[in-house]
Amino acid sequence: MTTLGIAAIQLAGGKKDNLALVENEIRAVAKRFPWVELITVGELAVHGVDAQLAEEPNGSTETRLAMLARELGVWLAPGSLYERRGDEIFNVAPVFNPMGETVAKHDKLFPFLPYEKNVACGQDHTVFDIPGKGRIGVAICYDMWFPEAIRTLSAMGAEAILLPTMTNTMDRDVELAIARANAAVNQCYFIDVNVAGEQGNGRSVFFGPGGELLYECGDGREVVALEIDFEQVRRARARGWHGLGQVMKSFRDAPVEFPFHADAEMRRKRMADLGSLSMPRRSEETPGDEQRDGAVSTRKLRVIE
Repeated sequence: MTTLGIAAIQLAGGKKDNLALVENEIRAVAKRFPWVELITVGELAVHGVDAQLAEEPNGSTETRLAMLARELGVWLAPGSLYERRGDEIFNVAPVFNPMGETVAKHDKLFPFLPYEKNVACGQDHTVFDIPGKGRIGVAICYDMWFPEAIRTLSAMGAEAILLPTMTNTMDRDVELAIARANAAVNQCYFIDVNVAGEQGNGRSVFFGPGGELLYECGDGREVVALEIDFEQVRRARARGWHGLGQVMKSFRDAPVEFPFHADAEMRRKRMADLGSLSMPRRSEETPGDEQRDGAVSTRKLRVIE
């Protein structure tokens, strides 16, 4: 059977300390939808954005979530947590199987710099298999803005991609367009689960392998339970969505190379003129700010009488 029951919880928690809430919501979903096999939530939903709350690998929170997966007998992708390894902190999305075993851990490839400060970039692309069902890829929030990252997951065989997200800014509408494009150009399910409440502005979205919208949440707490069918992905990739573009096979077969992307040092050198990746500041000269920092402007003013 190639169908998989997925429940996505768009949590409306506080800015931090949501572990008990997450556990209760997951238990409620497992009870209400006993046919659901995988449960997922948004990025950093448990502890929030404070990287100083990072735990060591296999820390107390990860252990509790693994035990929860085992208790409920479900696959669990509980968003992400900050994890400290030596002097570095990573934004990490773990995945647990129904035995409570860790089957995948994705380090966010592209922290939301310069805002997500002091968080290291991951290096590995993450997929895992659900036996008898299909292969699932994992990315985190800002990763999806980089088509190379999502294309790599689909080229590794991912037929559905889980994207825990924490967005509370005006670009959420743009992200919906990017999520849809990622589903269409990679011919896969794309499941973008945002947070709500004090953490985010919701609007989680679920797209099918042709970029078709399956469901879009509102801006508050919401639970979405749906079935995806991996056979639809395989058919779309084999025949084209409704008999149209066979995108993945064209990507595979084309004799096109991408040396610019393959060599990180070349990329940095060729794009050096973009300047440093730093926090945006006010313009050096702002209207009405002629005497900033104690300096008197010599600008000549025309007096209107």
